[in-house]
Amino acid sequence: MRYLGIDYGEKHIGIAVSDETGTLAFPFDTFSNSKTLIDDIKKVVEEKGVGGIVMGESKDFQGKENPIMEKARVFAKVLGEATGLPVFFEPEFMTSVEARRFQGGGEKTHSSASALILKSFLERKNNKI
Repeated sequence: MRYLGIDYGEKHIGIAVSDETGTLAFPFDTFSNSKTLIDDIKKVVEEKGVGGIVMGESKDFQGKENPIMEKARVFAKVLGEATGLPVFFEPEFMTSVEARRFQGGGEKTHSSASALILKSFLERKNNKI
């Protein structure tokens, strides 16, 4: 099954897509967090044949949810209802920092961060870590 990964942010949403076997994660695109976001993601879900969605679960150094998580959980609920797909949360920690380290920042940072989140989920799901 193919999965879609999401790095949720107040301004930008990074999107990643897995291969059909649910083994590898690839950065796909970055969308603005706008009124068309749900429709934009639904289009990717339909075009790519996605069967599940994975969102990053952002926590601070003490393991408490970051303030963005309240909005992310609402978004996940709306997205799940709009697509009819299960939405899973994968713990993420400094994925944007790691993505910037690899590529030096820019617009692709968000989609790379979403690929790291998705990669973590797929490895755990496939018992590879």
